Amino acid sequence: MSDINPKTKTPLPPTSSSSSSSVDHASTKFSGHKTHMNPPETSIPDSATLRDQWKYATRQYSKWYSHAWGTAILAGTAFFALGWFIKGENPIPSFNSNPNSSHDENKNKPSQPQ
Repeated sequence: MSDINPKTKTPLPPTSSSSSSSVDHASTKFSGHKTHMNPPETSIPDSATLRDQWKYATRQYSKWYSHAWGTAILAGTAFFALGWFIKGENPIPSFNSNPNSSHDENKNKPSQPQ
C-alpha cells in the first residue's frame, strides 16, 4: 500500500526496505502520464473569460512597452552624459553652441604651403 503525497494528491512510489540494493529509477523518471502546468482548453471559453484575458494581455503589453521606452530614454540620456563627460563639451556636433570649436578650426584655416 502506497502513501499519498498531500501536496500533489498523487501516490508516492514504494520505498525499498533494504538500503544495500541499488535500484536505477532513471528509466521510470520520464515515463508515465505528463501533466501540464497550464493545460490547453478543451472547449471554447465564454466571452467574459476571453474579454478578461484580452484586457490582461493588453495591460501586460502596455507595461512592457512603456518599460522599453523608459529604458531606451534612460540609456540615451546616460550615454549622452557620458559622452559630454569624456569630451568635455556637447558630444553632438550639430548642436554645438560654439561654432568655432576645435573641429571647425582645422576646416576653416587655409592650408599653409610648406
